[in-house]
Amino acid sequence: MYDLKNRKKYLKRTKCDSVNQEDLFVGNRLNIFSRQLHLVDYGDQFTANKLGSEKERTLALIKPDMVSKIGDILELINASKLMVTKAKMTKLTWSQAEDFYVEHQSKPFFSALVHFMSSGPVVAMELVGDKALSIWRELLGPADSAVALTEAPQSIRAQFGTDAIKNVAHGSDSIAVAARELEFFFPSTVGHGPSNTALFTDCTCCIIKPHAVSAGLTGKILNSISAAGFEISALGMFYLDRAKAEEFYEVYKGVVDEYPALITELCSGPCMALEIHGADAPRTFREFCGPPYPEIARLLRPNTLRALYGTDNVKTAVHCTDLPEDGILEVEFFFKILDR
Repeated sequence: MYDLKNRKKYLKRTKCDSVNQEDLFVGNRLNIFSRQLHLVDYGDQFTANKLGSEKERTLALIKPDMVSKIGDILELINASKLMVTKAKMTKLTWSQAEDFYVEHQSKPFFSALVHFMSSGPVVAMELVGDKALSIWRELLGPADSAVALTEAPQSIRAQFGTDAIKNVAHGSDSIAVAARELEFFFPSTVGHGPSNTALFTDCTCCIIKPHAVSAGLTGKILNSISAAGFEISALGMFYLDRAKAEEFYEVYKGVVDEYPALITELCSGPCMALEIHGADAPRTFREFCGPPYPEIARLLRPNTLRALYGTDNVKTAVHCTDLPEDGILEVEFFFKILDR
């Protein structure tokens, strides 16, 4: 591996246990020996044919009445071998909803669709995988939830949908449409798309750590949080480099023995940041996360997040704000500073 900026060899051919073949696709970010790399192209046509021939990207847009079911939907996506590479909770304005569904402008249901899609938060996600577009559409089922009940009873719309508008989620129709729709929510050039939904009041921060995201635990953790009665008022997927991870964990430097390993883990892949909203949220959510070490949590508080999903003192599944006065600051770090 050659470092173009510094004009020197960065890495000789070697084994890297943290990287799997399914991680090697254009657009992904990898952390290799503490350096974050953004894959922008394949080195040659042979590699492109081997690794990228069937790789597709599509938009999954969870509709307002189903945001509370995001954990269940993520579990189904994970079971279908699709990867979530971008995610954001947002609330569309009437104008933004009109722009997004502009191809339906002449349809009789257009006004009702726009009204519904701008009525509350939605969650936009980029899904990547072999034949991702057709897999996601098959997972969704027919557009009309009533039809889905008879024709595809195992589909998401059959399980959770109501009708042809309140039909759980949107899926792109084609590769070209997917590219346009992904650009709408996750612009590659100017701007950052529709704003996030963070409130920055009466809140605390939760991070689903990279190891938990990689292990496919995001859906389960979100379900646990919702089942415990906590309100997720903002959500986003972030990729932190080492400098940002050190900035976020600065308060633990010289205090926690695991500090160096915590930094390495936080920048090892994508994490999911959440704003948890509610009265006394920092204290109550911290109690729900449990003791900082999973082994102790399993003995003392077996139903807490770290007891259920953590593996060791670094891979604790989640980070939560420790001090009440830091709740808003940590939420702002992700949803104001990083999400620009």
